[in-house]
Amino acid sequence: MLKMVSMYTVSTLLLFALSTVPVQADAARDYISIVGSSTVYPFATVVAEQFGKTTSFKTPKIESTGTGGGFKLFCGGVGVEYPDITDASRPIKKSEGDMCAQNGVKEIVEVKIGYDGIVVANAKKAPQLQLSRKDLFLALAKQVPDPAGGEKLVANPYKIWKDVNPALPATKIEVLGPPPTSGTRDAFVELVMEHGAESYPWIKALKKSDEKQFKIISQALREDGAYIEAGENDNLIVQKLEANPSAMGIFGFSYLDQNGEKIQGAKVDGVVPTFEAIANGTYPVSRPLFFYVKKAHVGKIPGLAEYVKAFASDKAWGPEGYLADKGLIPMPDAERQKMAEAAVQMKPIAIGQLK
Repeated sequence: MLKMVSMYTVSTLLLFALSTVPVQADAARDYISIVGSSTVYPFATVVAEQFGKTTSFKTPKIESTGTGGGFKLFCGGVGVEYPDITDASRPIKKSEGDMCAQNGVKEIVEVKIGYDGIVVANAKKAPQLQLSRKDLFLALAKQVPDPAGGEKLVANPYKIWKDVNPALPATKIEVLGPPPTSGTRDAFVELVMEHGAESYPWIKALKKSDEKQFKIISQALREDGAYIEAGENDNLIVQKLEANPSAMGIFGFSYLDQNGEKIQGAKVDGVVPTFEAIANGTYPVSRPLFFYVKKAHVGKIPGLAEYVKAFASDKAWGPEGYLADKGLIPMPDAERQKMAEAAVQMKPIAIGQLK
């Protein structure tokens, strides 16, 4: 009886050991994992789909986490449980580079993919607004210069657009926009809110004398319902604008480009957001877009180097490429060639020199 139990135990252990072999073999991920910017998401998705159709590699899996959220995941460490690429609608920050380095992610390849505009849009059934960056600062800042005059701040008292500028309509200020984790939010406060704040000489002077206070004034957005954090899904903002014609939304130009029959972009400082205006630099609210590659995963994750090469091809990001059809503003020829060479060579950035 003892001998039978022993044989049964050995057989069971052997069967269990054999059954675990496939699990261990599958532990090495066989697809590319991408996280990050909701603005870059549509472009990365198109490249991923093309890549899956035209190569022997699996279609990469992409999650829209926002730029800040993407860097947090990407910089978590090296290994199959961490993403291979993070998309970003702004350059990586020094704090994020330090986080990567502390967690063993010491070689990061930066790939600029092109340019994008940030639009302030509303439903086509509503009037198209003409806004200055000063108007947007006064409408959305948590604190604004006292309307009564003097060099002091008050809690934002403006309820309707006409309060901000008599030339604007008497409609409620209601703006749907990105959360703090979004690169679009970072770019918006830098390109719009800071510029608007600087229209007041005494606030502009703070940029040199008290930069911390300047940033508090120019970057803190309202929390009284006039500005509504709408998450990382820009498509959701578009849908909400259709349902609420009095509301405005802030998002990347590509979403305006793809939904032009439903929504329209406001003029900002007199310029309509168009592909041409962003490309030639006349539209004032534009920024570069990026993705970042974990070099330690190249050669470990099937297709990673090939995906980067596919993205950095004129077929994808060139002036006649399929990403231009989706709203990506291509880089000038010389810059695009330089970026393509750096991407293919997988040359890491100097983390210690980040700002």
